[in-house]
Amino acid sequence: MTTGRSPGGRVLVTGAAGFIGAALSQALLAAGHRVLGIDNLTPYYNPALKQARLDRLLASPGFTFCEVDIAAPGALMEAWSGFRPDAAVHLAAQAGVRWSLSHPHAYTHANVEGTLCVLEAARKNPVAHLLYASSSSVYGGNDKVPFAETHPVERPVSLYAATKRSCELMARTYAHLYGVASTGLRFFTVYGRWGRPDMAYWLFTDAILAGRPIEVFNHGRMARDMTHVDDIVGGIVRLLPLAPVAGAPGPGQPDGSVPHRVLNLGGDRPESLGDLIAAIETACGRPAERVFKGMQPGDVERTWADMSALRDLVGWSPGIRMADGVADFVEWYRGWNKG
Repeated sequence: MTTGRSPGGRVLVTGAAGFIGAALSQALLAAGHRVLGIDNLTPYYNPALKQARLDRLLASPGFTFCEVDIAAPGALMEAWSGFRPDAAVHLAAQAGVRWSLSHPHAYTHANVEGTLCVLEAARKNPVAHLLYASSSSVYGGNDKVPFAETHPVERPVSLYAATKRSCELMARTYAHLYGVASTGLRFFTVYGRWGRPDMAYWLFTDAILAGRPIEVFNHGRMARDMTHVDDIVGGIVRLLPLAPVAGAPGPGQPDGSVPHRVLNLGGDRPESLGDLIAAIETACGRPAERVFKGMQPGDVERTWADMSALRDLVGWSPGIRMADGVADFVEWYRGWNKG
């Protein structure tokens, strides 16, 4: 598949009012790109936070917003074909492992149907490179660490994970059938300013500052590969011009038969739940009252990204220390909470 255009000038971003989508859109605008942001502003969490992210983007003349449910037949196609992007980054999704236990249809609608609509748009209106969000959750019950892209991913422990693995399989199929050059990014636990209120670091910060106890699951025996949002954005920006090519095996694309790869994008080290809480306590200037609980359904004990494939491809690895990122988040949160 060829488009006659190089990736970069016009970038379509789905989920542009979301945590990662808004941060990426800001970075692309700062680099001189034109960005079409797509989002349906779902009220899964506080819509005011999404609108505040969006308002910052709308201040840039290079940004255009279209309120669209990507899974609505024809709606995304119309916006996509009108904008004629050079590259696209598909970040729109229904997030949250635990919510998938009680709202399964929201996940198949947004993650499976939505991604299918994105792939159809990319097939009928080709881009030089389609990047899409997967998740470390696809590793499921894998007990071998660090998680590498070559490890089996056939044991999801949540519906959320199953939908994200489905996205990877669909993207590879479209690469095989139609030459849609795509890169799937398995994000590990993302945190930072303008983050999601359902994430543990946000919930802990809110509770500690308010003097409420925090719930510590699996009695604290948890570890996560914490990845600052700026590092996530840094990885995406570096990968944007590097579309996979059929017949050219490489990192995340071991057989090279189709123009599709999957890469980890994580912090490259696991952080214990105790260390995360301690970092938040230090940043907040007060101790946490802990209430210990058992493991939650659909959760996993630890995650850890093997970052060698991305490092080999772009010569870069995430480098923001958790303590620094947490301190920066708490500083931002104090201001946001007052507002």
